[in-house]
Amino acid sequence: MASAANSGAEIPQRASPDSSAPIRYAVAHFDQMQLMQLGRLKRREFMTLLGCAAAWPLAASAQPSDKVRRIGALMPLAESDEEAHTLVAAFVAGLREHGWQAGREVSIDYRWAAGDAERIHAYAKELVEQNPDLILARSSPVVMALMQQTSTIPIVFFQVVDPVGQGFVASLARPGGNLTGFTIFEPRIASKWLELLKQIAPHLARAALLYNPRTAAFAERFFGSAEVDGFAAMHLPVRDTAQLERSLASFAEQPNGSLIVLPDAFTLTNRALIVALAARHRLPAIYPFRYFTAIGGLMSYGNDPAEAMRQAAMYADRILKGSKPADLPVQAPTKFELIVNLKTARALGLDVPEKLLALADEVIE
Repeated sequence: MASAANSGAEIPQRASPDSSAPIRYAVAHFDQMQLMQLGRLKRREFMTLLGCAAAWPLAASAQPSDKVRRIGALMPLAESDEEAHTLVAAFVAGLREHGWQAGREVSIDYRWAAGDAERIHAYAKELVEQNPDLILARSSPVVMALMQQTSTIPIVFFQVVDPVGQGFVASLARPGGNLTGFTIFEPRIASKWLELLKQIAPHLARAALLYNPRTAAFAERFFGSAEVDGFAAMHLPVRDTAQLERSLASFAEQPNGSLIVLPDAFTLTNRALIVALAARHRLPAIYPFRYFTAIGGLMSYGNDPAEAMRQAAMYADRILKGSKPADLPVQAPTKFELIVNLKTARALGLDVPEKLLALADEVIE
């Protein structure tokens, strides 16, 4: 048989593992002698030969990258919180949808602050020192802490209120800097919460906004006046569980009161206590997420945190593939869920209107 050099056929040239040169596979042409010899091959053998040659470049391109991308994640919940597990599962599933297998192509290093403001700052510093490719940040205090530590590492935030007003981004359409992400709602949602409270309990005349000022700096954007939508509105800031118990007991001394619970690290971590105190003092309350209502809260109206995590995974994918946070617009939720707990309503002596039940995405019996 004539040699490859004489025939013009090209022998596959494999690049060395460290080379970026493409791997070339081709059979340019055959001379007459080669064609005669090839003719003695069975057709199936010949097709198998060509199939193997064609598969070589595909197999080479399918090889996983040696570099594992690293994501840091700072969350205000406790690691033992069931909601934490739900969020992790949603983020991992979202990454998988975009081709990232946790533990293989990407590693995720979580930090759980358990509602502790000091721990948030400590963990922010710790994560930034590790210099990951990306940091996932839930809540405004987490974003603030990370901004104090880095202006270069890409940060994807979610469940954040008014990122422009808080100085996180220059604008929603063009964030600028190293941050982008997903908002939770705008302060004007407070009018919707009050409307829902009025529907389920028309006698209500007072509303207290419950939050921890250490972990909800955005709370000042709510209730700009003392009279809101027919309610005498007030802020009810609490810094620890002891003050929480005292404040709710004091507020409940006057009739026709209700609660609006803001989503911050403190209220999320202590949601079981807050729901129990609202029941003890017979205070109709509206909460930001379904998992408050699932444990006995009267009503919730807000977005789905797990869906926000899946969206965050989409932005993580784009940034890991080269997009800049500055060019990815901040997005707002497009769907809000209304959940009503009928058992709690009955315990409070409330007759839930059929119209409200018809509007609910879920009614817990």
